[in-house]
This record gives sequence, C-alpha cells and structure tokens, in this order.
Amino acid sequence: MKSNNSLTPSYFQFTVFADYGPLRYLFFSLCLLIYMIIISANVVIILTVCLENSLHQPMYIFICCLSLNSLYGSAGFFPRFLMDLLSDTHFISRPFCVIQMCIIQLYLGHELTLLTVMAYDRFVAICQPLHYHSKMTFRMVLLLLMFVVLYPVCFLGYLFYLASSLPFCRNKLHRLFCTTFSVVELSCVDTIAISRVGQVFAVILIIVPLSFVLYTYLRILLVCRRSLSDFRGKALQTCLPHIVTFGNFCISLCCELLLSQYNLVKVNTSVSVALSLEFLIIPPISNPLVYGLNLPQIRKVIFGFLSKTVCPTRLTSVFVGF
Repeated sequence: MKSNNSLTPSYFQFTVFADYGPLRYLFFSLCLLIYMIIISANVVIILTVCLENSLHQPMYIFICCLSLNSLYGSAGFFPRFLMDLLSDTHFISRPFCVIQMCIIQLYLGHELTLLTVMAYDRFVAICQPLHYHSKMTFRMVLLLLMFVVLYPVCFLGYLFYLASSLPFCRNKLHRLFCTTFSVVELSCVDTIAISRVGQVFAVILIIVPLSFVLYTYLRILLVCRRSLSDFRGKALQTCLPHIVTFGNFCISLCCELLLSQYNLVKVNTSVSVALSLEFLIIPPISNPLVYGLNLPQIRKVIFGFLSKTVCPTRLTSVFVGF
C-alpha cells in the first residue's frame, strides 16, 4: 500500500486563468505597464529618501521601507503572473508555490507592522514632541525595523512549515497565486487543527497592530483638538498620508481575508480575480503617490531634481537651435 507522501503531487495548477485568445497580449501589456509603474514610483521614493540628507529622518526612512516592501511583494507575484497570462498551462511546482506563498504573505505582514511603527512615530512626534529626538534615535529606528521584519515571521513561519510539509491529494488552486489557506485545503489529512492555529495567529498578527494604530490616532486626535489651529493643520498634514495608506491597506486586507475564508469554487471568477489583485496592485501604486504628492518635503526634492534634469535639456536645445 502506498503512503500518503507518494500520492502528493509535485505541482499545483491555477484554475482561475481563462483562455482569452489574442486578448491575452492586451492583458499582458496592461499588467506589465502596471508593474513598471509600481517599480518606477517606488524606486523614485527610495532614491529620493536615500540621496537627500534632509530626509534621513525616521518618518522618511519608514516611508522608504514601505516602498521597498512594495517592490518585494510585487516581485513575488508579477513575474509569475505575467508568465501565466501568456502561457496555455498554469502549473507551479511545489517548492516555487511555497516560495511565492512566503513572499506574498510576508509582504502583507510586513506592510501591517510597518504601518503600525509609522503610527507610533507620528504619535511620538505629535503627542510628545519634546521627547521625539530622544526617543526616535537611530538605535530605536533599527529596533523598530527589526520588529517589522521578525514579528510576521514568528507567526507565519510556523504556518508555512506546516503547509509545506502536508501530504496532498489534490492540486487545483482556485487562486491567482499560492496562499497558505488555499494550499492547506488540498491536503489529504484533517487540517482543522492547522486552520484553528492559523486563525489564532491571524487574529494576533492583525488585531494587535490594528488596535495599536487606532489607539495612537485616538490620542493624536485628542491632542489636536486641544491645540492651536496652526499646530493642528501641520499635524493632520503629516498624518493624512498615513491615514490614507492605512485605510487602503485595511480594505486590501479585508479582501484577502474574505478570499481565504470562503469556498472560491462558488465565488464568481471575476470577483475572485479582482479581490486577489487589489492588495497586490493598489497599495504599491498608491503609497508612493500619496507620500510623494502630499508630503511637501518629498515633493520638493522630487520636483527640484526634475527641474535640474529638465531645464538644462531645454537650455541646450535652445542654444543648439541658434
């Protein structure tokens, strides 16, 4: 009699891809354009923060890390997705499925913890301005960034190990990419215990940071309410990009959680695809735009760089014309 491990398939198949015929090239071009926009927008933010000395401050370092995380998460999805758009078959080997699962879900975890750390930075800057420089030291920034990296790994690492070591009797994934819950559902063994552990870890990983962010902004609103209008305006100006980013991420997270909890075979394919793409496209595009356009310090550096590169070109063309 064969063991369960011998029945385990060495690959998985994505079932949501349809045969669009010649339209596949149009979809490929649009998705490639989106990926190039994500790379370009986030690289601009990263270079702006790294090259401008005046932006070597905690808030801008965290914004830079947010863009790095967007590049990291996009790299775990788009190259494979673009290949699938042009391919007639949509198989992924088990090791690559585990790698994709780790990258994308750690991207979500890092995004959430990073936004939590950014909320703490704004809380100290607005509610405890006299102690900001003594609290947000270079050492503290490094410790917070270590927390951003390790907090999701501690909770998700164990789930990744369990999901990758299970025996599987089926290989059809009703997703655009590999996730822990979708892979666990294909197992031959009873996975109720793993699902319960996953749900507990998900609650801890999500609820604790969300509660902390809500607490910090409640304190910020109370301070702003008792402050002068000038201080209130400056405080809200620095908090607005983070509020927009955090709200957008919460919507994306809800979409992903809904897809993880429901039977996707019964969900409309278009709805499933739209919800799957939301958190992998919208935050990586909107985050650099929100911070680049709303924060005057970053906007000033970007526009200054553009004026230095564009104006000499125009002057050269004028002299060449003469």
